[in-house]
Amino acid sequence: MAYIYGLIIVALLSLAMHYYTELSMRQKILIALILLAAIASAIFYNHTMQQQQEKLLNIQTRYEQGKTIHCQGVDVNQSTHSLSIGTFTFIGKENTPYYAQMISASTCQ
Repeated sequence: MAYIYGLIIVALLSLAMHYYTELSMRQKILIALILLAAIASAIFYNHTMQQQQEKLLNIQTRYEQGKTIHCQGVDVNQSTHSLSIGTFTFIGKENTPYYAQMISASTCQ
């Protein structure tokens, strides 16, 4: 919904530039294109961050269900690693071969 508001704002700014400024048509088109590029960049960024967040949530859910997750060639599960929620990092538990080894959850599949 926010994207629709953004497009409406760009349209209103374009109309204002058309009727109330002394800019040339080329300058008006350039300003409109810059605004559209900024909005498109924001949409792309939000989409990318949402995909990354969904991936991390999926990894966290599988970990909490007791499933094994593959990260950087290491099998991660609740018996060998603990999950730091703040940084989404798996930390090897004491008395395991992975003791103190840290693996970012973003590298998991």
